[in-house]
Amino acid sequence: MSTKTKTRWSGNGNQSSNHQSQQLSSSSKNSKQPAAKSSTKWLQYLALSTVPLVLVLGNSMLVPILPDMERKLSISTLQASMVITLFSIAAAIVIPIAGYLSDRFSRKAVILPSLALYGIAGIAAGIAAVMGSYTMLIISRAVQGIGAAGTAPIAMALVGDMYKDGEESEALGLIEASNGAGKVISPILGSLLALLAWYAPLFAFPLFCAASFFAMLLLIKEPSSDKESSTIKQYTADIVQLFRSKGAFLLSAFTSGSLGLFILFGVLFRLSDVLEKPPHLIDGVAKGGVLAIPLLGLVITAYSTGHSIKSNGHLMRRLMLIGLAIMACSLTAAAFMHRNLYALIAFAFLSSVGTGLLLPCLNTLITNAVDRSHRGMITSLYSSLRFFGVALGPPLFGMLAARSDTLLYSVVAILSVVGLCLIAGFVHPPSKVKG
Repeated sequence: MSTKTKTRWSGNGNQSSNHQSQQLSSSSKNSKQPAAKSSTKWLQYLALSTVPLVLVLGNSMLVPILPDMERKLSISTLQASMVITLFSIAAAIVIPIAGYLSDRFSRKAVILPSLALYGIAGIAAGIAAVMGSYTMLIISRAVQGIGAAGTAPIAMALVGDMYKDGEESEALGLIEASNGAGKVISPILGSLLALLAWYAPLFAFPLFCAASFFAMLLLIKEPSSDKESSTIKQYTADIVQLFRSKGAFLLSAFTSGSLGLFILFGVLFRLSDVLEKPPHLIDGVAKGGVLAIPLLGLVITAYSTGHSIKSNGHLMRRLMLIGLAIMACSLTAAAFMHRNLYALIAFAFLSSVGTGLLLPCLNTLITNAVDRSHRGMITSLYSSLRFFGVALGPPLFGMLAARSDTLLYSVVAILSVVGLCLIAGFVHPPSKVKG
């Protein structure tokens, strides 16, 4: 009896021991799964953030070499500026087409060929520079703009397809931060590469495209769409209907985002001009370092905002209003204190912080405003207006600065208030923004 009892308990004890071992093993696996998932998520975030980074580098990295380009190719300042302008115009025109194609087929089917075209045209631009052919150079840059159209705008739509709730806003915040980081490093990187040869940035850029291409190819798995593609006529009718039902919100959000980038780039352009002239005479890498100060405000705030807002619509609205209020107040102060360089840098920093509060919230709301089958077009239209905002900032700021810096900063402060009124009047997200 004793032996049986011992045997029974021994058997039960082994079963209990095996059961406990299985529980521990299962617990160990479960604890590893969130860590693995988190690691995969951040690798995906990293891959997605390379796309807007490449877009920024393709333009901003060339700004420091424009004076050298004028001398080496014997062209005018206007001709040199066309290297930037044609790129932006081509991109702005083609972006809606890329958006439609991404809705019709898939996001990666647009992003990957676009990155390839972007990089190959970059090599052609470098060869044109070495050969001294201005015509070949600007044609290559226009083709690069066509490639650029299918990059960052479609990546924003892809984020909306892949993530929901807090992960979506976090990814969009990181993309906006990556965009800002590209603006920080591109002038410095362009200046450093130009020390090797004035055309070196043109050849370096395709390497960034290749890295982004393989990151997207290997790390991003796009979710499949169950919805059948509609005809062009039906698709167009759907977009028209979408603007009839949500036009006030979409146009207000588009305009506010475009104004935010118009002001950001205009202020940076004016600050760059002030730094180069007497009595400061700050140029090259040193100037890039100073311009990085306000841009770092944008990068840090954009990422923090995206990480914090999750799907909280009321918080998004508050942060957008606060951001635009900060922009309006700092630019108003700059209108009166712009002669003090340190004050001007501080106000530019504060204005960039306001932009960092605004853009991730707008990005999240816009990507969630429509379903997957129309998201590419909506994010592309939004990005197209952002492109025009970036392109118009420097020339219009230059025209206003020729009259008066007080007038310049007063006008952009008023534009910030316009953005504030648009958000206050027409952007009313629900308490929980659903993906």
